[in-house]
Amino acid sequence: MNIHGQIISGEFDASQNEFSLQRVKNLYTESVLKETQLTNIYEYLKKHEHDRDGQIITLYDQMPLRLTQNEIKQLISDLEKVNLNFQERRST
Repeated sequence: MNIHGQIISGEFDASQNEFSLQRVKNLYTESVLKETQLTNIYEYLKKHEHDRDGQIITLYDQMPLRLTQNEIKQLISDLEKVNLNFQERRST
């Protein structure tokens, strides 16, 4: 199932129970996230969603990407959408 959020997009693979991250902001990437990884990112961002300076994430552990406070909130919303797929998968 394709998921197109404001900050991220990718594909949820129910058979593998993983999310294939394909885009962050306007940059294309290819990373696979398991439920625990997505949950860890989500919880970290929730703790820091009110940081005025935003956050910096990295793609491929090399390319820093700045997220504003508003973008963090958008990313949290996107991650919640992905997490719904994990939850639905667990309930079946």
